[in-house]
Amino acid sequence: MPVSLNYVKIIRDLREDADKTQQEIADVLHTSQTMYARYERGANELPIHHLLTLCEYYNVTADYILGKK
Repeated sequence: MPVSLNYVKIIRDLREDADKTQQEIADVLHTSQTMYARYERGANELPIHHLLTLCEYYNVTADYILGKK
């Protein structure tokens, strides 16, 4: 997986570790489950405003979600 797509696995792992469904996270992001699923598959890039919302929701840094050391 290209470095730029590290976040795809990380956002899925964060969601699963929190025992949340794609629909629940889509609701947090005010988007559809279909669109959120596309983020998790890497079919669509995660918009910066969604990245920031996920950081707040999971209490992690953007560097963490982006897979930066």
